[in-house]
Amino acid sequence: MKVLTVCLGNICRSPAAQGILEYLAKEKGLDLHVESAGTAAFHIGKLPDARSIKTLKSVGIDITQQRARQVCVEDFHEFDWIVAMDSENLANLKHIRPLSSKASVVMFGCYRDGVDFGEVADPYYGGDAGFEAMKVQLFSIADDFLAHAYE
Repeated sequence: MKVLTVCLGNICRSPAAQGILEYLAKEKGLDLHVESAGTAAFHIGKLPDARSIKTLKSVGIDITQQRARQVCVEDFHEFDWIVAMDSENLANLKHIRPLSSKASVVMFGCYRDGVDFGEVADPYYGGDAGFEAMKVQLFSIADDFLAHAYE
């Protein structure tokens, strides 16, 4: 299975979600390929935000191998799931999604009926507490997503 996690600039939420999904998939013995991207081109080629790196490093997840990139049309044919961190990015993805797309394009926090973890707030303009809250929320979402995707 191939999953693309998506936020705005691809330096805070989506790299963290990628790292957490990879970590949980390995822990559960699941065959999962994960990448992340942004709907905007603000940070192409850059490392994830230092606060995302630090927050995930505190739980043994290294995301320093990731580099920001922008979502492209090919992604809709390459990935099984494209999961957005918030409704604005979901709308952007649906706008650029080709009609022939094979990917399920959903909000990461509420992809399944009866389950709604909500939007993952962008911690970029805040402090460390926002990144910590993001990590906790992403762990819950990722664990539930994997249970659903592999049922």
